[in-house]
Amino acid sequence: MQGSPSPSGGRLDAGGGGRLVLPVVLSATFVQLLNVTVAQIAAPAIRTGLGAGSGAVQLVLAGYTLTYACLLITAARLGDRYGYHRLFVLGTVVFMSGSVAAACAPDATFLVVARLVQGAGSGLVAPQVLSIIQVAVPAARRPRALGLFGATMGVASLAGPLIGGLLVGADPFGLGWRSVFLVTALVALVSLAGATVLPRTRGAAGQRVDGVGVLLTTVGFGALVLPLALGGEAGWPWWTWAMPAVSVAVLGCFALTLPHRPDPLVHPSLFRDRRARAGVLLVFVFNSGVPSFTYLLFLHLQSAIGYSALTAALTSAPFAAAAVLGSRGAPALARRHGSAVLTVSALVLAGTALALAPLIDTAAGRLAALPVLALGGAAFGAFTASVFASVLARVDGSAAGSVAGLLPTAQQLGGSIGVAAAGLVYFAPAAGPGAAFRHAMVYEAAVFAVTALISLRMRDRNRPAAPRADAPRAAGTFGTPGT
Repeated sequence: MQGSPSPSGGRLDAGGGGRLVLPVVLSATFVQLLNVTVAQIAAPAIRTGLGAGSGAVQLVLAGYTLTYACLLITAARLGDRYGYHRLFVLGTVVFMSGSVAAACAPDATFLVVARLVQGAGSGLVAPQVLSIIQVAVPAARRPRALGLFGATMGVASLAGPLIGGLLVGADPFGLGWRSVFLVTALVALVSLAGATVLPRTRGAAGQRVDGVGVLLTTVGFGALVLPLALGGEAGWPWWTWAMPAVSVAVLGCFALTLPHRPDPLVHPSLFRDRRARAGVLLVFVFNSGVPSFTYLLFLHLQSAIGYSALTAALTSAPFAAAAVLGSRGAPALARRHGSAVLTVSALVLAGTALALAPLIDTAAGRLAALPVLALGGAAFGAFTASVFASVLARVDGSAAGSVAGLLPTAQQLGGSIGVAAAGLVYFAPAAGPGAAFRHAMVYEAAVFAVTALISLRMRDRNRPAAPRADAPRAAGTFGTPGT
Protein backbone atom coordinates (compact mmCIF):
# COMPACT_ATOMS: atom_id res chain seq x y z
CA MET A 1 0.00 0.00 0.00
CA GLN A 2 1.25 3.47 -0.82
CA GLY A 3 2.38 5.40 2.21
CA SER A 4 2.71 9.04 3.01
CA PRO A 5 5.78 11.11 2.25
CA SER A 6 8.55 10.95 4.77
CA PRO A 7 10.52 14.07 5.68
CA SER A 8 13.44 12.88 3.63
CA GLY A 9 11.45 12.76 0.51
CA GLY A 10 11.01 8.97 0.54
CA ARG A 11 7.80 7.10 1.35
CA LEU A 12 6.46 6.11 4.76
CA ASP A 13 4.61 2.82 4.86
CA ALA A 14 1.33 2.72 6.75
CA GLY A 15 1.26 1.36 10.28
CA GLY A 16 3.65 1.73 13.18
CA GLY A 17 3.67 1.25 16.90
CA GLY A 18 2.29 4.64 17.95
CA ARG A 19 3.41 5.47 21.46
CA LEU A 20 5.72 2.45 21.58
CA VAL A 21 8.01 4.02 18.99
CA LEU A 22 9.62 6.48 21.39
CA PRO A 23 10.61 3.92 24.08
CA VAL A 24 12.16 1.71 21.40
CA VAL A 25 14.34 4.38 19.78
CA LEU A 26 15.27 5.89 23.14
CA SER A 27 16.41 2.48 24.39
CA ALA A 28 18.86 2.45 21.48
CA THR A 29 20.05 5.96 22.32
CA PHE A 30 20.46 4.95 25.96
CA VAL A 31 22.69 1.95 25.24
CA GLN A 32 24.87 3.88 22.78
CA LEU A 33 25.77 6.52 25.38
CA LEU A 34 25.88 4.00 28.23
CA ASN A 35 28.53 2.09 26.31
CA VAL A 36 30.86 5.10 26.36
CA THR A 37 31.10 5.50 30.13
CA VAL A 38 30.47 1.97 31.36
CA ALA A 39 33.73 0.85 29.75
CA GLN A 40 35.66 3.64 31.50
CA ILE A 41 34.75 2.19 34.88
CA ALA A 42 35.63 -1.34 33.76
CA ALA A 43 39.01 -0.27 32.32
CA PRO A 44 41.17 -1.16 35.39
CA ALA A 45 39.54 -4.58 35.61
CA ILE A 46 40.03 -5.11 31.85
CA ARG A 47 43.71 -4.26 32.18
CA THR A 48 44.16 -6.74 35.01
CA GLY A 49 41.99 -9.49 33.55
CA LEU A 50 43.56 -9.49 30.08
CA GLY A 51 47.06 -8.45 31.10
CA ALA A 52 46.73 -5.52 28.70
CA GLY A 53 49.03 -2.55 28.56
CA SER A 54 47.82 0.99 29.07
CA GLY A 55 47.93 1.68 25.32
CA ALA A 56 45.71 -1.30 24.57
CA VAL A 57 43.21 -0.28 27.23
CA GLN A 58 43.15 3.23 25.79
CA LEU A 59 42.37 1.73 22.38
CA VAL A 60 39.51 -0.23 23.98
CA LEU A 61 38.03 3.06 25.18
CA ALA A 62 38.85 5.15 22.11
CA GLY A 63 37.98 2.59 19.44
CA TYR A 64 34.28 2.83 20.17
CA THR A 65 34.18 6.62 19.94
CA LEU A 66 36.35 6.62 16.83
CA THR A 67 34.05 4.52 14.61
CA TYR A 68 30.94 6.01 16.24
CA ALA A 69 31.87 9.60 15.40
CA CYS A 70 33.23 8.87 11.93
CA LEU A 71 30.06 7.13 10.70
CA LEU A 72 27.36 9.51 11.94
CA ILE A 73 27.00 11.86 8.98
CA THR A 74 27.40 9.06 6.43
CA ALA A 75 24.83 6.89 8.22
CA ALA A 76 22.38 9.78 8.18
CA ARG A 77 22.51 9.86 4.40
CA LEU A 78 22.30 6.07 4.20
CA GLY A 79 19.11 6.23 6.25
CA ASP A 80 17.62 8.71 3.79
CA ARG A 81 18.66 6.49 0.90
CA TYR A 82 17.70 3.04 2.17
CA GLY A 83 15.16 3.73 4.92
CA TYR A 84 15.49 4.56 8.62
CA HIS A 85 14.00 1.29 9.86
CA ARG A 86 16.41 -0.80 7.80
CA LEU A 87 19.47 1.12 9.04
CA PHE A 88 18.18 1.03 12.63
CA VAL A 89 17.88 -2.76 12.54
CA LEU A 90 21.21 -3.25 10.76
CA GLY A 91 23.06 -0.99 13.20
CA THR A 92 21.47 -2.65 16.22
CA VAL A 93 22.51 -6.10 15.00
CA VAL A 94 26.07 -4.87 14.41
CA PHE A 95 26.19 -3.25 17.86
CA MET A 96 24.81 -6.34 19.59
CA SER A 97 27.30 -8.58 17.78
CA GLY A 98 30.15 -6.33 18.90
CA SER A 99 28.89 -6.38 22.48
CA VAL A 100 28.76 -10.18 22.62
CA ALA A 101 32.20 -10.39 21.03
CA ALA A 102 33.56 -7.92 23.59
CA ALA A 103 32.14 -9.96 26.46
CA CYS A 104 33.84 -13.09 25.09
CA ALA A 105 37.15 -11.44 24.15
CA PRO A 106 40.15 -13.73 24.87
CA ASP A 107 42.72 -10.96 24.59
CA ALA A 108 43.09 -7.20 24.26
CA THR A 109 43.41 -7.18 20.45
CA PHE A 110 40.12 -9.05 20.06
CA LEU A 111 38.46 -6.64 22.49
CA VAL A 112 39.70 -3.60 20.56
CA VAL A 113 38.22 -5.00 17.32
CA ALA A 114 34.94 -5.77 19.09
CA ARG A 115 34.77 -2.18 20.36
CA LEU A 116 35.31 -0.88 16.82
CA VAL A 117 32.37 -3.02 15.71
CA GLN A 118 30.25 -1.68 18.58
CA GLY A 119 31.06 1.87 17.54
CA ALA A 120 30.16 1.15 13.93
CA GLY A 121 26.78 -0.20 15.04
CA SER A 122 26.08 2.88 17.15
CA GLY A 123 27.14 5.14 14.30
CA LEU A 124 24.63 3.45 12.01
CA VAL A 125 21.76 3.64 14.53
CA ALA A 126 22.17 7.09 16.05
CA PRO A 127 21.18 9.22 13.03
CA GLN A 128 18.04 7.17 12.47
CA VAL A 129 16.62 7.96 15.92
CA LEU A 130 15.76 11.62 15.30
CA SER A 131 14.61 10.79 11.79
CA ILE A 132 12.18 8.19 13.15
CA ILE A 133 10.97 10.67 15.76
CA GLN A 134 10.24 13.18 12.99
CA VAL A 135 8.37 10.56 10.97
CA ALA A 136 6.42 8.83 13.74
CA VAL A 137 5.72 11.46 16.43
CA PRO A 138 2.92 13.99 15.76
CA ALA A 139 4.01 17.62 15.58
CA ALA A 140 2.20 18.54 18.80
CA ARG A 141 4.14 15.90 20.76
CA ARG A 142 7.47 16.42 19.07
CA PRO A 143 8.95 19.03 21.46
CA ARG A 144 8.37 16.68 24.39
CA ALA A 145 9.84 13.77 22.43
CA LEU A 146 12.96 15.78 21.63
CA GLY A 147 13.24 16.72 25.30
CA LEU A 148 13.09 13.06 26.28
CA PHE A 149 15.71 12.31 23.64
CA GLY A 150 18.10 14.83 25.17
CA ALA A 151 17.32 13.64 28.69
CA THR A 152 18.01 10.05 27.69
CA MET A 153 21.44 10.97 26.41
CA GLY A 154 22.26 12.80 29.62
CA VAL A 155 20.99 10.09 31.95
CA ALA A 156 22.76 7.36 29.96
CA SER A 157 26.12 9.10 30.23
CA LEU A 158 25.65 9.29 34.01
CA ALA A 159 24.21 5.81 34.42
CA GLY A 160 27.27 4.24 32.81
CA PRO A 161 29.63 4.82 35.76
CA LEU A 162 26.94 3.79 38.25
CA ILE A 163 26.01 0.59 36.39
CA GLY A 164 29.66 -0.18 35.63
CA GLY A 165 30.65 0.30 39.26
CA LEU A 166 27.83 -1.90 40.50
CA LEU A 167 28.61 -4.70 38.02
CA VAL A 168 32.38 -4.67 38.52
CA GLY A 169 31.95 -4.49 42.29
CA ALA A 170 29.29 -7.21 42.48
CA ASP A 171 31.07 -9.49 39.95
CA PRO A 172 27.88 -11.41 38.96
CA PHE A 173 28.52 -15.09 38.12
CA GLY A 174 32.24 -14.39 38.24
CA LEU A 175 32.05 -12.54 34.93
CA GLY A 176 33.91 -9.46 36.16
CA TRP A 177 34.30 -6.74 33.54
CA ARG A 178 32.65 -8.92 30.88
CA SER A 179 29.27 -8.32 32.50
CA VAL A 180 29.26 -4.65 31.43
CA PHE A 181 29.28 -5.66 27.76
CA LEU A 182 26.66 -8.35 28.27
CA VAL A 183 24.36 -5.70 29.74
CA THR A 184 24.73 -3.54 26.62
CA ALA A 185 23.99 -6.62 24.47
CA LEU A 186 20.78 -7.27 26.43
CA VAL A 187 19.58 -3.68 26.04
CA ALA A 188 20.36 -3.85 22.31
CA LEU A 189 18.34 -7.06 22.10
CA VAL A 190 15.36 -5.22 23.60
CA SER A 191 15.77 -2.46 20.97
CA LEU A 192 15.96 -5.04 18.20
CA ALA A 193 12.81 -6.82 19.41
CA GLY A 194 10.99 -3.49 19.64
CA ALA A 195 12.02 -2.49 16.12
CA THR A 196 8.97 -4.33 14.83
CA VAL A 197 6.80 -1.39 15.93
CA LEU A 198 8.87 1.24 14.12
CA PRO A 199 7.52 2.85 10.94
CA ARG A 200 9.08 1.52 7.76
CA THR A 201 10.34 4.13 5.35
CA ARG A 202 11.45 3.44 1.81
CA GLY A 203 14.46 5.37 0.59
CA ALA A 204 13.97 8.52 -1.41
CA ALA A 205 13.89 7.75 -5.12
CA GLY A 206 16.96 8.92 -7.01
CA GLN A 207 18.80 10.03 -3.88
CA ARG A 208 22.51 9.27 -3.95
CA VAL A 209 25.17 9.03 -1.28
CA ASP A 210 27.98 11.56 -1.67
CA GLY A 211 31.02 9.26 -1.92
CA VAL A 212 33.53 12.10 -1.87
CA GLY A 213 31.88 13.58 1.20
CA VAL A 214 31.90 10.20 2.93
CA LEU A 215 35.64 9.84 2.33
CA LEU A 216 36.47 13.38 3.44
CA THR A 217 34.40 13.31 6.62
CA THR A 218 35.64 9.86 7.64
CA VAL A 219 39.29 10.83 7.18
CA GLY A 220 38.76 14.25 8.74
CA PHE A 221 36.98 13.08 11.87
CA GLY A 222 39.27 10.06 12.24
CA ALA A 223 42.37 12.26 12.04
CA LEU A 224 40.90 14.45 14.78
CA VAL A 225 39.68 11.78 17.22
CA LEU A 226 42.57 9.30 16.99
CA PRO A 227 45.42 11.53 18.26
CA LEU A 228 43.21 12.95 21.00
CA ALA A 229 42.38 9.45 22.19
CA LEU A 230 45.88 8.00 22.01
CA GLY A 231 48.20 11.00 22.29
CA GLY A 232 48.47 11.07 26.08
CA GLU A 233 49.39 7.39 26.41
CA ALA A 234 51.85 7.67 23.51
CA GLY A 235 53.61 10.71 24.97
CA TRP A 236 52.36 13.06 22.24
CA PRO A 237 54.74 12.11 19.41
CA TRP A 238 54.95 14.16 16.23
CA TRP A 239 52.08 12.39 14.47
CA THR A 240 49.61 13.42 17.19
CA TRP A 241 50.33 17.04 16.30
CA ALA A 242 50.33 16.48 12.54
CA MET A 243 47.00 14.65 12.36
CA PRO A 244 44.83 17.55 13.65
CA ALA A 245 46.34 19.70 10.90
CA VAL A 246 45.39 17.00 8.40
CA SER A 247 41.89 16.97 9.88
CA VAL A 248 41.50 20.73 9.49
CA ALA A 249 42.70 20.58 5.88
CA VAL A 250 40.44 17.66 4.93
CA LEU A 251 37.32 19.04 6.65
CA GLY A 252 38.05 22.46 5.15
CA CYS A 253 38.16 20.85 1.72
CA PHE A 254 34.85 19.14 2.51
CA ALA A 255 33.20 22.45 3.43
CA LEU A 256 34.60 24.35 0.42
CA THR A 257 33.47 21.74 -2.10
CA LEU A 258 29.93 21.29 -0.71
CA PRO A 259 28.25 23.78 -3.10
CA HIS A 260 29.73 21.94 -6.09
CA ARG A 261 28.42 18.44 -5.31
CA PRO A 262 24.92 17.38 -6.44
CA ASP A 263 23.98 15.45 -3.26
CA PRO A 264 26.07 16.90 -0.43
CA LEU A 265 26.14 15.19 2.98
CA VAL A 266 25.61 18.60 4.62
CA HIS A 267 23.46 21.31 3.10
CA PRO A 268 25.58 24.42 2.30
CA SER A 269 22.94 26.66 3.92
CA LEU A 270 24.20 25.45 7.29
CA PHE A 271 27.21 27.72 7.03
CA ARG A 272 25.00 30.73 6.24
CA ASP A 273 22.59 30.22 9.15
CA ARG A 274 23.94 31.92 12.28
CA ARG A 275 21.56 30.09 14.60
CA ALA A 276 22.47 26.74 13.04
CA ARG A 277 26.17 27.38 13.55
CA ALA A 278 25.58 28.55 17.11
CA GLY A 279 23.49 25.46 17.90
CA VAL A 280 26.10 23.00 16.68
CA LEU A 281 28.82 24.94 18.51
CA LEU A 282 26.72 24.97 21.68
CA VAL A 283 26.39 21.17 21.70
CA PHE A 284 30.10 20.77 20.90
CA VAL A 285 31.33 23.03 23.71
CA PHE A 286 28.91 21.67 26.31
CA ASN A 287 30.05 18.13 25.59
CA SER A 288 33.69 19.11 25.89
CA GLY A 289 32.79 19.56 29.56
CA VAL A 290 30.61 16.44 29.73
CA PRO A 291 31.52 13.55 30.02
CA SER A 292 34.95 14.79 31.11
CA PHE A 293 33.41 16.10 34.36
CA THR A 294 32.19 12.67 35.45
CA TYR A 295 35.35 11.05 34.05
CA LEU A 296 37.56 13.28 36.21
CA LEU A 297 35.39 12.76 39.27
CA PHE A 298 35.57 8.97 39.00
CA LEU A 299 39.26 9.06 38.14
CA HIS A 300 40.10 11.14 41.19
CA LEU A 301 37.89 9.18 43.59
CA GLN A 302 39.52 5.90 42.53
CA SER A 303 43.13 6.85 41.80
CA ALA A 304 43.75 9.56 44.41
CA ILE A 305 41.31 8.75 47.23
CA GLY A 306 41.35 4.98 46.79
CA TYR A 307 37.65 4.32 46.38
CA SER A 308 36.50 1.14 44.70
CA ALA A 309 34.50 1.44 41.50
CA LEU A 310 31.31 0.69 43.45
CA THR A 311 31.99 3.29 46.16
CA ALA A 312 32.89 5.91 43.56
CA ALA A 313 29.65 5.15 41.71
CA LEU A 314 27.58 5.51 44.86
CA THR A 315 29.32 8.79 45.73
CA SER A 316 28.25 10.25 42.39
CA ALA A 317 24.70 8.89 42.67
CA PRO A 318 23.15 12.27 43.71
CA PHE A 319 24.35 13.77 40.43
CA ALA A 320 22.71 11.01 38.38
CA ALA A 321 19.48 10.94 40.42
CA ALA A 322 19.03 14.72 40.27
CA ALA A 323 19.69 14.66 36.53
CA VAL A 324 16.58 12.55 36.08
CA LEU A 325 14.54 15.06 38.07
CA GLY A 326 16.03 17.97 36.17
CA SER A 327 15.20 16.39 32.83
CA ARG A 328 11.59 15.82 33.89
CA GLY A 329 11.14 19.45 34.85
CA ALA A 330 12.91 20.81 31.77
CA PRO A 331 9.90 20.95 29.39
CA ALA A 332 7.88 23.13 31.77
CA LEU A 333 10.88 25.38 32.40
CA ALA A 334 11.54 25.70 28.66
CA ARG A 335 7.92 26.68 28.00
CA ARG A 336 8.13 29.44 30.57
CA HIS A 337 11.71 30.67 30.17
CA GLY A 338 12.79 29.51 26.71
CA SER A 339 16.51 29.14 26.05
CA ALA A 340 17.33 30.93 29.31
CA VAL A 341 17.14 27.41 30.80
CA LEU A 342 20.31 26.57 28.88
CA THR A 343 22.14 29.65 30.12
CA VAL A 344 21.21 29.18 33.77
CA SER A 345 21.92 25.44 33.69
CA ALA A 346 25.38 26.00 32.23
CA LEU A 347 26.19 28.62 34.89
CA VAL A 348 25.01 26.30 37.67
CA LEU A 349 27.29 23.58 36.31
CA ALA A 350 30.19 26.03 36.28
CA GLY A 351 29.47 26.86 39.92
CA THR A 352 29.20 23.16 40.75
CA ALA A 353 32.68 22.49 39.37
CA LEU A 354 34.20 25.36 41.34
CA ALA A 355 32.41 24.39 44.57
CA LEU A 356 33.36 20.74 44.24
CA ALA A 357 37.09 21.35 43.87
CA PRO A 358 37.88 22.20 47.54
CA LEU A 359 35.44 19.66 48.98
CA ILE A 360 36.38 16.35 47.41
CA ASP A 361 39.63 15.58 49.26
CA THR A 362 38.30 15.26 52.82
CA ALA A 363 35.66 12.94 54.27
CA ALA A 364 33.64 15.87 55.66
CA GLY A 365 34.00 17.71 52.35
CA ARG A 366 32.79 14.74 50.36
CA LEU A 367 29.68 14.61 52.56
CA ALA A 368 29.10 18.32 51.95
CA ALA A 369 29.67 17.75 48.23
CA LEU A 370 26.58 15.54 47.91
CA PRO A 371 24.03 18.41 47.70
CA VAL A 372 26.42 20.27 45.40
CA LEU A 373 26.48 17.26 43.10
CA ALA A 374 22.69 17.04 43.25
CA LEU A 375 22.33 20.68 42.20
CA GLY A 376 24.76 20.17 39.34
CA GLY A 377 22.94 17.01 38.28
CA ALA A 378 19.62 18.83 38.12
CA ALA A 379 21.21 21.52 35.93
CA PHE A 380 22.78 18.86 33.74
CA GLY A 381 19.44 17.11 33.28
CA ALA A 382 17.65 20.37 32.44
CA PHE A 383 20.28 21.30 29.85
CA THR A 384 20.43 17.97 28.06
CA ALA A 385 16.63 17.65 28.00
CA SER A 386 16.28 21.12 26.43
CA VAL A 387 19.20 21.65 24.10
CA PHE A 388 18.25 19.56 21.05
CA ALA A 389 14.68 20.85 20.90
CA SER A 390 15.87 24.41 21.48
CA VAL A 391 18.46 24.24 18.71
CA LEU A 392 16.20 22.58 16.15
CA ALA A 393 13.35 25.02 16.84
CA ARG A 394 15.54 27.99 15.95
CA VAL A 395 17.04 26.77 12.70
CA ASP A 396 15.63 27.65 9.28
CA GLY A 397 14.15 24.75 7.32
CA SER A 398 16.87 24.46 4.66
CA ALA A 399 19.58 23.91 7.30
CA ALA A 400 17.52 21.94 9.84
CA GLY A 401 18.25 18.49 8.45
CA SER A 402 22.00 19.06 8.35
CA VAL A 403 21.95 20.46 11.88
CA ALA A 404 20.08 17.40 13.12
CA GLY A 405 22.74 15.20 11.54
CA LEU A 406 25.61 17.25 12.93
CA LEU A 407 24.39 17.51 16.54
CA PRO A 408 25.35 13.93 17.54
CA THR A 409 28.64 14.36 15.67
CA ALA A 410 29.36 17.53 17.64
CA GLN A 411 28.42 15.67 20.80
CA GLN A 412 30.87 12.83 20.18
CA LEU A 413 33.71 15.05 18.98
CA GLY A 414 33.21 17.41 21.90
CA GLY A 415 33.30 14.52 24.34
CA SER A 416 36.51 13.11 22.84
CA ILE A 417 38.26 16.47 22.84
CA GLY A 418 37.00 17.31 26.33
CA VAL A 419 38.23 14.08 27.92
CA ALA A 420 41.65 14.54 26.31
CA ALA A 421 41.90 18.20 27.34
CA ALA A 422 40.67 17.59 30.88
CA GLY A 423 43.12 14.71 31.22
CA LEU A 424 45.98 16.96 30.16
CA VAL A 425 44.99 19.49 32.81
CA TYR A 426 44.58 16.85 35.53
CA PHE A 427 47.90 15.12 34.81
CA ALA A 428 49.87 18.34 34.41
CA PRO A 429 52.50 19.01 37.11
CA ALA A 430 50.75 20.04 40.33
CA ALA A 431 51.46 20.22 44.06
CA GLY A 432 49.44 17.05 44.63
CA PRO A 433 46.32 15.16 43.58
CA GLY A 434 44.07 17.72 45.28
CA ALA A 435 45.65 20.58 43.36
CA ALA A 436 45.40 18.59 40.13
CA PHE A 437 41.69 18.07 40.69
CA ARG A 438 41.17 21.76 41.43
CA HIS A 439 42.94 22.68 38.17
CA ALA A 440 40.71 20.26 36.27
CA MET A 441 37.58 21.71 37.85
CA VAL A 442 38.67 25.20 36.77
CA TYR A 443 38.83 23.82 33.22
CA GLU A 444 35.31 22.42 33.60
CA ALA A 445 33.98 25.70 34.98
CA ALA A 446 35.52 27.59 32.06
CA VAL A 447 33.89 25.23 29.53
CA PHE A 448 30.46 25.64 31.12
CA ALA A 449 30.87 29.42 31.31
CA VAL A 450 31.63 29.51 27.57
CA THR A 451 28.58 27.30 27.03
CA ALA A 452 26.44 29.86 28.84
CA LEU A 453 27.77 32.65 26.62
CA ILE A 454 27.05 30.70 23.42
CA SER A 455 23.53 29.88 24.63
CA LEU A 456 22.75 33.60 24.70
CA ARG A 457 22.88 33.52 20.91
CA MET A 458 19.89 31.17 20.92
CA ARG A 459 17.57 33.68 22.62
CA ASP A 460 16.72 35.93 19.69
CA ARG A 461 13.94 33.69 18.41
CA ASN A 462 12.54 32.39 21.66
CA ARG A 463 9.20 30.61 21.20
CA PRO A 464 6.80 28.77 23.44
CA ALA A 465 6.66 24.99 23.30
CA ALA A 466 3.78 24.87 20.81
CA PRO A 467 5.26 23.75 17.50
CA ARG A 468 5.20 25.87 14.40
CA ALA A 469 2.80 24.99 11.64
CA ASP A 470 5.73 23.79 9.56
CA ALA A 471 7.26 21.81 12.44
CA PRO A 472 7.67 18.52 10.59
CA ARG A 473 9.57 20.25 7.84
CA ALA A 474 11.51 22.69 10.00
CA ALA A 475 12.65 20.05 12.42
CA GLY A 476 14.18 18.18 9.55
CA THR A 477 15.72 14.76 9.64
CA PHE A 478 19.23 13.49 9.90
CA GLY A 479 21.17 14.14 6.76
CA THR A 480 18.32 15.62 4.73
CA PRO A 481 19.94 18.01 2.28
CA GLY A 482 17.09 20.48 2.34
CA THR A 483 13.53 21.03 1.29
